[in-house]
Amino acid sequence: MKTKNLFLVLTFTLLLLSCGKGNEVCIYGGSSACVTAAYSAAKMGSNVTIICPDPTIGGMTTGGLGQTDIGNKQAVIGLARQFYRKLGNHYGKLEQWLFEPSVAEGILMEYLDNPRIKVMQGWYLESVEKEGTRIKSITCTDRKGGSTTIKADQFIDCSYEGDLMAKAGVSYRVGREDNSEYGETWDGFQLLDQHQFVDGIDPFVEPGNPESGLLWGISDAKRKENGTGDDCVQAYNYRICLTDDPDNMIPIEKPDNYDPAKYELLIRVIEADPNPSLSKYFIWSLMPNHKTDINNKGPFSTDMIGMNHNYPEASWDERDEILKAHKDYTLGLLYFYLTDPRIPANIQTEMRRWGLPKDEYVRTGHWTHQLYIREARRLVGEYVATQADCEGKTQITDGIGFAAYGMDSHNCERIVIEQDGKLMVKNEGDVQKGVSQPYPVSYRSLTPKREECTNLLVPVCLSASHIAYGSIRMEPVFMGMGQTCGMAAAMAGKGDVQKVDVSKIQEIYATDPCLDGREPDTLIDEDSEFIENKEGWTVVNGRGAYGKTYLLYEGDSAANNLAYRIPEKLDGEYSVYAFQQNDGCATTTFEIEVDGKKTTVPFNRSDLLVEGQTRGEWVKLGDFGLKKGASGSIRILSDEPGIHADGILFVKN
Repeated sequence: MKTKNLFLVLTFTLLLLSCGKGNEVCIYGGSSACVTAAYSAAKMGSNVTIICPDPTIGGMTTGGLGQTDIGNKQAVIGLARQFYRKLGNHYGKLEQWLFEPSVAEGILMEYLDNPRIKVMQGWYLESVEKEGTRIKSITCTDRKGGSTTIKADQFIDCSYEGDLMAKAGVSYRVGREDNSEYGETWDGFQLLDQHQFVDGIDPFVEPGNPESGLLWGISDAKRKENGTGDDCVQAYNYRICLTDDPDNMIPIEKPDNYDPAKYELLIRVIEADPNPSLSKYFIWSLMPNHKTDINNKGPFSTDMIGMNHNYPEASWDERDEILKAHKDYTLGLLYFYLTDPRIPANIQTEMRRWGLPKDEYVRTGHWTHQLYIREARRLVGEYVATQADCEGKTQITDGIGFAAYGMDSHNCERIVIEQDGKLMVKNEGDVQKGVSQPYPVSYRSLTPKREECTNLLVPVCLSASHIAYGSIRMEPVFMGMGQTCGMAAAMAGKGDVQKVDVSKIQEIYATDPCLDGREPDTLIDEDSEFIENKEGWTVVNGRGAYGKTYLLYEGDSAANNLAYRIPEKLDGEYSVYAFQQNDGCATTTFEIEVDGKKTTVPFNRSDLLVEGQTRGEWVKLGDFGLKKGASGSIRILSDEPGIHADGILFVKN
């Protein structure tokens, strides 16, 4: 390492260590946000204690959600980005967005291998001691009679339930706001057409006879006007990891409390479907090494609609009952598909290929430790993010990360409605409305009102309306918010989190996003000053773009003039990547010129493998030695119409 670079690294390390001033930070909850919060606080000099009730740390990231909900890759920054890069390294790519639970767990646990971080698992929050607006300590139980009390200067609630913030006495919400409260259109009761029953599905045990009672899973709740607020919570489910590798498979057996009557509605859905297939009733996403991430799809699937409304405020014993009911329901659903003679043969044949993986969840019987708590309590903090934030209609100056997923709520209720004089079953609550581009999340959405608590940060159950939370509530965002809270807790020292200088957090994200002193990536996107000769190219808004837009050329020879000028600040060995889409772009060649030496790299679209919720991937153009102040460029060589030009990325080796 050059002497100058060593000096910069040492200087930066001393700066980080001075931020925390050795303060004590207590993190409650085992989500992926707890990992990034602990790591960043420790890197900045704090001593960290994690209190985790769960047998496995990582929440949904280690609990089966391998089909990463990203919305837009450019929105993922900091340690979250580094996590997906580490997954990429494991799977032989720059970044990886589809992964196995055990691989994710191994990487996350590496972040906690730090002498400043202490992990206490199997402890459940019992009480909070406050003095004025400050939490002094929390007391936890192991539910076997043991008790422990943890004192700290700063506290971070990284639970999916918001247990710490609730016991700390801060304002929070459970359920859906009325649209009128924040001037929204997609909050509250919503009877729409997504994941919905076709018209005419009879809701009664004896078809046509209301006196026979409702089928299992149907509520007696009444239809309300769209947008009406209530205390309903969107459905939870288990994301299911199965395998079709015979050498790694455990058969699915009949679970406890199995009752085929719970799935009678499924039979009515199948009977009303002229072409039933497994793909209509599950989102069956394939993960590496013959595994899956299975999610809810259609009117009757893995979501246990309406059975979770008591969960956010429930006691530990009551939550155990709800968790057990969800597990029995889900395993029962799989078993029903495998064994019930009314299931079509084509579906049953496909189901019989799959079983539980021997090499996943070995501590919890090869079944995930984590129920997908899509929302529980939500903080009502210094700032409440709403639909207007998702739609880019607000001006946020204290943004400390981005969200980019659509406004997404799963169904909340399964009810009976009357339509055209006939009673039928319908799902209610599912909303899927896209956002046009990544939008910033305010630091104030992570902090309680200052008159309520001044040493608590909330990166998961953060301050947002129901429908805005539906966009924000994605694992990469939680990781980013966790990092922000870890940095803020260290920077606050023994003071108030509301008084942290947010501009310093923003500066760290810009200059040292992973808190390791490494040079941040350099991105040249379509609006960059480093792109030259764009005449003849059109800026296109498109879902396949890296970021919001890409450049499209539909002519001929002028395409050869477009050039990405290599920034003169770059100095050292770099891996260079181009972002390419899997549809609509022509085969082309890249010409990289560095200090007068030219290298050509052919690109064939048919060789591009795009996986997950994205339409593009980074394609490596090569490794290049760059000298500060030297000239260089990257050009696209092709006369074909339909050429896409998008981001170019320089990653310091």
